[in-house]
Amino acid sequence: MNKNLKEKLKKIKMLILDVDGVMTDGRIIMDDEGRQLKNFDVRDGYGLKIIQRYGIKVAILTGRKSEVVNYRAHDLEIKEIYQGALNKKEVFQKILLKHNMAASAVAFMGDDIVDIPVLRQVGFAATVADAVDVVKKNVDYVSKHNGGHGAVREVCELILQTQGKWQDIAAKYEFTECL
Repeated sequence: MNKNLKEKLKKIKMLILDVDGVMTDGRIIMDDEGRQLKNFDVRDGYGLKIIQRYGIKVAILTGRKSEVVNYRAHDLEIKEIYQGALNKKEVFQKILLKHNMAASAVAFMGDDIVDIPVLRQVGFAATVADAVDVVKKNVDYVSKHNGGHGAVREVCELILQTQGKWQDIAAKYEFTECL
């Protein structure tokens, strides 16, 4: 990892995530009643629980509205959920004001063109391996994993390791491998 990327990661105090294509594989299953089902990766969820325990705030910023997102956020103890955000850049600015935080202290993970305005503003911009190509050209980091298949966990671990918190986690769970 290059020095510039490490410096960016050390400043991160908040991780904001898109949902469809990042926290999920991007597929939406709808039943005959119009209810939506989405697949979430349990390892991504555990990564989000760990990162919150180590002081990194987590928020969800998505253009769609779905009750299942509220359930998942509640399960992961994510309090900040912004759904139906047609202008993610505008909502992002409100998040910064709410937390009195500089954009350089925020990481954002998105996968499609609607995410680019936020990706260009944050301190650390990340995307998933199966993101659209133009997004990959506008980020600091492309995960090895596809959306909904461990990409969020990968970014959580990257932040924690760079901030020197991973060693504490390794000791707690009695393993020695590092990323």
